[in-house]
Amino acid sequence: MSEAAPPRSGWQERLKSEWLLLLFAMLAIALALLDPQPATSYRRWLQLPTLAGLLGLLVAIQGIRDSGLVQHAAGVLVARTHTLRGLGLLLVTCTALLAMVLTNDVSLFLIVPLTLGIGGISNLPVARMAVLEALAVNAGSTLSPIGNPQNLLLWQHAQLPFARFVLAMLPAAAVMFALVAALTLAWLPKGPVSLRAAQVDGHRVATPLATGSIIALAAMVLAMEYGHAVPGALLLVLAFALLARRSLARIDWLLLATFAAIFLGLGHFAELPPIRHGLDRLALDRPLTLYASGIVASQLISNVPATVLLLDRAHDAIALAVAVNVGGFGLATGSLANLIALRLAKQPQGLRLFHRVSLPFLLVCAPLAYLAWRWLG
Repeated sequence: MSEAAPPRSGWQERLKSEWLLLLFAMLAIALALLDPQPATSYRRWLQLPTLAGLLGLLVAIQGIRDSGLVQHAAGVLVARTHTLRGLGLLLVTCTALLAMVLTNDVSLFLIVPLTLGIGGISNLPVARMAVLEALAVNAGSTLSPIGNPQNLLLWQHAQLPFARFVLAMLPAAAVMFALVAALTLAWLPKGPVSLRAAQVDGHRVATPLATGSIIALAAMVLAMEYGHAVPGALLLVLAFALLARRSLARIDWLLLATFAAIFLGLGHFAELPPIRHGLDRLALDRPLTLYASGIVASQLISNVPATVLLLDRAHDAIALAVAVNVGGFGLATGSLANLIALRLAKQPQGLRLFHRVSLPFLLVCAPLAYLAWRWLG
């Protein structure tokens, strides 16, 4: 009788699911071995201020999540909504708004489980809502410099003021959200919400943690605004280590490692002579060429790696930002947020349903967002 295989640890299972981390880590290691460069190049490719900013945001966001504040507020709002389309529009709007301040992936970690809970006690179509929420985070996070990793990278790289970045992205983001809202109203069924329980969300709010985390989030944004992302993140980690150690332990450290691997791997890859020559031939100084290149690259390798690949050759950071945010629609691999939403929802045929909606959505959104940015940006 053969011995049973030992159970795999949580870390082993997690690493198996983190294929993007493994892929870019192998790319970075292979390039370092085949084409070694000075240490200064690796420091430049690592984008340390951006990584530090992401770390600080993850710390503050985890505190907000653990406090139960967002879940409680969303539950209160849902309890006062009476139609399926109204409930869907409310969830989509909350998802987009949260993505502006809590990043797109964290917004999904908050809203998709809430949506599953609501679907379990009501007639809300969860699979459709998961797709709509994936689209909504791409639209909402477009507006904010801290809404997603590509915006965070471009904001830090271009050294634009926070308000200027927001105003420049507003026309394209408005078009995206208007299209998501219209799709929500057209795609969800008519009729009332049928709740089988009086209370949708019973989360209690840990007020001290919620207050401290909101202050930490605001402080981190200010630190990034004035070029102090690294010391700001270190102070935040120290504060949470002393006062909220459990929240610090639950941070998604592998997500941070994934972006470090992407920055190193693609930063090095983009400076290989054949790649440099190929990118130089694309005439990325032309807005439409840069826009189309950002969307196509996002479809092929996801929008964060596409941003890293095109960053140093983009003459207009806002044009690239609009392109890679629009490129988050379409294929599920266009944005990690899409994959997160589908993984959290765990709906049968979820990937097929997503593509049935997201691919046509990209074809409609891409020209409209470009025209809005060119005319009104």
